[in-house]
Amino acid sequence: MGTAWVAELRDALGADSVLTDPDVTASYARDQAMLAAAGTPAAVVFPRSTADVVAVLQVATRHGVPVVPRGAGSGLAGSSNALDGAVTLVMTRMDAVLEVAPADRLAVVQPGVVNKQLRDAVAGAGLFYPPDPSSYDWCTIGGNLSTNSGGLCCVKYGVTTDYVLGLEVVLADGRVLRTGRRTVKGVAGYDLARLFVGSEGTLGVITEATLALRPAPQRPVTLAATFATTAQTGEVVERVVTGGLVPSLLEVMDNTCICAVDDLMRADLDRGARALLVAQSDAGGAAAAAEIAALAQLCAAAGADLVHTTDDPAEGDLLLAARRMALPALEQLGSTLIDDVAVPRSRIAAFLDGCDGIAERRQLVIGVVGHAGDGNMHPTICFDPTDADQRERAFAAFDDILELGLSLGGTITGEHGVGSIKVDWLEREIGPVSLSVHRAIKDALDPAGLLNPGKVFRRASVADLAAVGGLTSGAR
Repeated sequence: MGTAWVAELRDALGADSVLTDPDVTASYARDQAMLAAAGTPAAVVFPRSTADVVAVLQVATRHGVPVVPRGAGSGLAGSSNALDGAVTLVMTRMDAVLEVAPADRLAVVQPGVVNKQLRDAVAGAGLFYPPDPSSYDWCTIGGNLSTNSGGLCCVKYGVTTDYVLGLEVVLADGRVLRTGRRTVKGVAGYDLARLFVGSEGTLGVITEATLALRPAPQRPVTLAATFATTAQTGEVVERVVTGGLVPSLLEVMDNTCICAVDDLMRADLDRGARALLVAQSDAGGAAAAAEIAALAQLCAAAGADLVHTTDDPAEGDLLLAARRMALPALEQLGSTLIDDVAVPRSRIAAFLDGCDGIAERRQLVIGVVGHAGDGNMHPTICFDPTDADQRERAFAAFDDILELGLSLGGTITGEHGVGSIKVDWLEREIGPVSLSVHRAIKDALDPAGLLNPGKVFRRASVADLAAVGGLTSGAR
């Protein structure tokens, strides 16, 4: 290990902020994508300020040391997985809510703020930060920004990028970029803030975010409906969209997930149902009741076996808890490969049926849970990783699911990101011209390739550049 740069980091940040004990560094090697490749960082660094991040990147640039930014490690694509000999830059000590401005409906936060912490901080002002990944009670805003996280309420409120007004970002060479605004409108220059949202730490390190807020939602009304076929389920989703309904939440679970959750929670779910839809409206009062009543009529017209509605928040919370427990329940069945495919909402039924076919063909258990309101599905493959044959079939099924998603006009990731596990698939989805633009942006902002190398896409080769008519001199 290069002791010179480690000593420089300790001089700049303090010994307690730079850890090199192998037992400690190994614990920061990976995120929740347990089967994604990961190395062991040479040092794990905990900055407390933007100035600390500047110092880290300046030292890294001088010594040519790669830097992997990391939040809480809740990611599911290997985006923050470590590299051997690199610095893992853990942002969790930068956890201050710096400002809440009710008159402007915005908050200014550091990247280590936990999503739920921000929600709680603004609730007293009657405000609401909508993006809510399933790990909202421990994932950080910085990680949400880096992967452009979504969540259960995207059907009405959108994803993380829809709430970004401005960012402070430390570039690879240590320069501090402030981009965006505090105003509702603003079109001065390129929208650089959103360039960094979803970039998975490959273009810069986010050290501060100015985020838009919404008025607090009203007391929700909740619906649960079960169906005997995927066609019925898909019909309801289509009619919700074409009928102009905008519930605050519209989630789906297939039979595998229903049974797994019921086994775990003893929730008395309908184990014979092919699919379960859970919906909410937070429009408030009579408006919420009317919206859910209209949705209930759609479910009944489609042939739902059961339609249940409630305005009891506690009962609604129990139904949402069942949805949020889908992944932990599937984890009881073995190790999991979690996919993240978004398809047009009109193709949800075809996607569910396609996943059934893949499970049968690969002889594996695959449970599908997802955000039906925006078409973002999460097929989860359960298998025994110690069985070489099962492991091979699981990875084949993972690719099958991505192929299925693309064939239905979808995308390989709706909210988890590309990370290290979908690099080949990104290149396939976006094509050579778009890939060359990605690489040009990366080279402009990180010419030495030190920020989270190997994530999202590979560096360009001479052959790659020649294939899209680019210059070949100086290609890496």
